[in-house]
Amino acid sequence: MGETPLLLLGCGIFAKEIAILIEKNHWPVETCFLDSALHNYLDRLGRGLTGSLAKRRGREIVVFYGCCHPLIDRMVAEAGSIRVAGQNCVEMLLGRERFDHELEEGAFFLLEEWAIRWPTITRDLYGKNPAVLREIFGADRSYMLAVRTPCSGEFTKEAETAATMVGLPLHWIDIGLDHLETVLADAIRRKREAAS
Repeated sequence: MGETPLLLLGCGIFAKEIAILIEKNHWPVETCFLDSALHNYLDRLGRGLTGSLAKRRGREIVVFYGCCHPLIDRMVAEAGSIRVAGQNCVEMLLGRERFDHELEEGAFFLLEEWAIRWPTITRDLYGKNPAVLREIFGADRSYMLAVRTPCSGEFTKEAETAATMVGLPLHWIDIGLDHLETVLADAIRRKREAAS
């Protein structure tokens, strides 16, 4: 009889990448992903995460979120779970050094799912006024950095639309899954050790 699968519960932004890594490493892990746009709405994120954790009480859970909510560590601890290490999903993917470098250079990171949903997300958050959007993003960002992983589909058109909407030049970066794999492996190990 094999070990009881852990549950990886969290943001669906890297659902494809995580599925590949689970299969590659033969991790006994099941997944439950929440909408990646929840981090734009703290009340919805808080309710979604606490509700999902409560619904699965009794399971061994690793939470896949960065510091996306000011109370996230308390929510996770109260559920008897642990959270992956990392400030946010982009840092987990790029690694701390590359993430910090691009951030200092003025990057706004654009992932495939965000690019595809960009018009809807920005309209919901900032309204339909393009000047407001450009002012917000132009205040402290100097370029939009579209991030491709080995699991990414073709989203050039969507990324170009997003960059045009915010008035920033578009740059591209191709990133493997090594850093994300390390973050997940560490969290799975820590949860297994805490449970034994």
